[in-house]
Amino acid sequence: MRYLSVSDDVKLGKDVKLANFVNLYGCSIGNNTKIGAFVEIQKNASVGANCKVSSHTFICEGVTVEDCVFIGHNVTFINDMYPRAATPEGNLKTEEDWKVEPTLVKKGASIGSGATILSNITIGEHAIVGAGSVVTKDVPPDTIVAGNPARVIRKII
Repeated sequence: MRYLSVSDDVKLGKDVKLANFVNLYGCSIGNNTKIGAFVEIQKNASVGANCKVSSHTFICEGVTVEDCVFIGHNVTFINDMYPRAATPEGNLKTEEDWKVEPTLVKKGASIGSGATILSNITIGEHAIVGAGSVVTKDVPPDTIVAGNPARVIRKII
């Protein structure tokens, strides 16, 4: 038996491959993309064509992943730099109490396992983010970054 939670508002492209235990709602997935087990992709997020999203990854609202991107295992995206559970008055926050902060992963980029990608970030075309990195600022195209915070290691030749 397959354990999939895919809501009716998800837009799946042709030949998308979904592993067991995925949770998808309000998102779009491009043609020929593979989504691993225990992946959650939230509403208003998109993953392009010919991508691979490895297991245990979290892609939150506001994240755009272009075509041909590799996302390693246990990668986490963040869409709020200053999250709070409650308003200053002590009420539980609702969607109306905050604004989504977007993230863009450009075509052909690769993100290593265990990386954390903060909001308001662009990862450039064909860039590589090293495993375990914490990306706090934009990554230039054709560049390798690694560390906490992620720093430029070198250009890709």
